[in-house]
Amino acid sequence: MLYPLLRNCLFALPAETSHHVALDLIGAAERLKITPLLFNRQYAPVNVMGMEFKNPVGLAAGLDKNGDYIDGLGALGFGFVEVGTVTPRPQPGNPLPRLFRVADKQAIINRMGFNNKGVDYLVNRIQKSRYDGVLGINIGKNFDTPVENALDDYLICMRKVYEYANYIVINISSPNTPGLRTLQFGESLDQLLGRLKEEQAVLEKEQLTYVPLVLKIAPDMSEDEVKVVADKLLRYGMDGVIATNTTISREGVEGYKEAQEQGGLSGAPVFEKSTQVLSQMADALGGKIPVIGVGGITRPQDAVAKIEAGASLVQVYSGFIYQGPELISGSVKAIQQHMS
Repeated sequence: MLYPLLRNCLFALPAETSHHVALDLIGAAERLKITPLLFNRQYAPVNVMGMEFKNPVGLAAGLDKNGDYIDGLGALGFGFVEVGTVTPRPQPGNPLPRLFRVADKQAIINRMGFNNKGVDYLVNRIQKSRYDGVLGINIGKNFDTPVENALDDYLICMRKVYEYANYIVINISSPNTPGLRTLQFGESLDQLLGRLKEEQAVLEKEQLTYVPLVLKIAPDMSEDEVKVVADKLLRYGMDGVIATNTTISREGVEGYKEAQEQGGLSGAPVFEKSTQVLSQMADALGGKIPVIGVGGITRPQDAVAKIEAGASLVQVYSGFIYQGPELISGSVKAIQQHMS
């Protein structure tokens, strides 16, 4: 009952302002050590990609791009936390306003544009963190790096975060960086995956640690495109795939003035599209590579549906903003009941 009241106060603020206020409150609660008194945390360990996760419900990238709130978010009961998307150099992202709520539909439209303080800042924040759970780091390219040189940016970020990540996510599916999604197809994807896997082998030898590489894909793919990407994931020995990012579709929010805004749509309206791509990807992979399901989880039964569709883990973002930390514990319990 606490969160709905807090949400009403936060939603009275502009969307991006409330984002920062909420994160500050989460950080303060952890520092004061009151988070466990406010929210239930569920322990339901699961092993994926050779790692033990405290539970199968994680936080998707985008909420904490710079690693400023890792400890606070981890204390809420997530089984794992993913930070980023981070780029080699700091960048401001797109002009304000760039974040829009469609509250009636439990949806968010954003065109943030990988706003972040750069990979060096992120690494510094991780070094100072007390978080002891699984940490994913989501990496991307700077907006002004030509797409044909995108690989260089991913390699820079990968080398800098490798020592601090439990897994690394290659984000080539955000709709808010021009040209980025073209990397999901053809020779561009072959070159990207092949070179990153080579670098992974070099870094593993240097640091005596194997850090899994995961690709994050868009929900706006045909089934044939999903199969092609799955084939490449298997061919190059990728360690996992996240399905999916936000959608460029406006299905489910037609008629709302916010639907006219450019950017990626997340939240409840993307659930079916995202889960369909997840199911197609899981079928194409045949259990050889784990899939992390994200997109539109606003109820515990949505998390179960992702597991039923073939996900080994799930992540929340927009649903967490609308429903609060109880979505985490509720989803963990629902998945436990489903698996038992």
